[in-house]
Amino acid sequence: MSDRPEWTVQPDLASRSFGGTVMWATDELFAEKENLVNPWRPAHRAETFGPKGQVYDGWETRRHREPGDDHAIVRLGLGGVVSGVVVDTAFFKGNYPPFVSVAATSVPGYPSADELRGADWEVLVDREPAAGHTENFFEVTSPRRYTHVRLTQHPDGGVARLRVHGSPVPDPALLDPRSLDLAALENGAYVTGCSNMFYSSPNNLLSPGLAAHQAEGWETARRRDDGNDWVTLALAGAGVVRFAELDTSNLKGNAPGWAAVSGRLGEGEWVPLLPRTRLQPDTRHRFALADGPEITEARLDIYPDGGMARLRLPGELTERGRAAVTARFTETTG
Repeated sequence: MSDRPEWTVQPDLASRSFGGTVMWATDELFAEKENLVNPWRPAHRAETFGPKGQVYDGWETRRHREPGDDHAIVRLGLGGVVSGVVVDTAFFKGNYPPFVSVAATSVPGYPSADELRGADWEVLVDREPAAGHTENFFEVTSPRRYTHVRLTQHPDGGVARLRVHGSPVPDPALLDPRSLDLAALENGAYVTGCSNMFYSSPNNLLSPGLAAHQAEGWETARRRDDGNDWVTLALAGAGVVRFAELDTSNLKGNAPGWAAVSGRLGEGEWVPLLPRTRLQPDTRHRFALADGPEITEARLDIYPDGGMARLRLPGELTERGRAAVTARFTETTG
């Protein structure tokens, strides 16, 4: 059983996969700040020296000779409510920061780093001790929606990755309720259950863009029984699904043979949206659906196992769905 906190299964709102970026840092002499939001696990090769020393897969600042701390500002790829932060110091053993802090702010639009320095920052992690060459987990209890975070090293050192796990909360002013992907993370959908995620997270199914390789999708272990694998998700809001896109791109010897999609409203009965349908490997399948009911949750069944790069459920929000999306945004920004 993993001893990782439960909130780490939520999407990493800061990930480069979702458009996160490191906007600014006080210093990055030894290793680039952009590494902080790379989606893959940190790597290390011993005795790989560049002109500034050992090459690190992370952000590393010079040694301070005067008082002061180092900071990095990250724009989240997905604005949302933060459940926890991971400050990963992988391979930083004698050069990690002894203490770290994380603050966050919510600013509309696209402010510059200079403009953010004067923002109203709220402390999420207040100068907590950090260990070297490990994942340092910090739970966050704030109910607010944030768009940017600031990582502080006290006083200096190296951090491999900054993970900001939480629930995306979209701005309803930037959504077209008449036509949107009801299964997209960026629109507020999220995974509620999964039979297996041995190789990769089901959150990848709901990610923006196309999967560059099979690790950027959802893939299960090989089944040795008569069952099948599945994933359930809460939609962006109550709505009517018009199409189902099942993308098996990059999955050639491990694509499912068949798949089905169903939906339900609240805790009601599951109703079929797409019956069990044959799939091809490495293919973006798009199916037009018959007029269906209003639903709030969807279920993807794959037979018997395998992987899926993306699941898209284009449709429209109902009045109930529009009200819920607006209410959540208001509750987390008021």
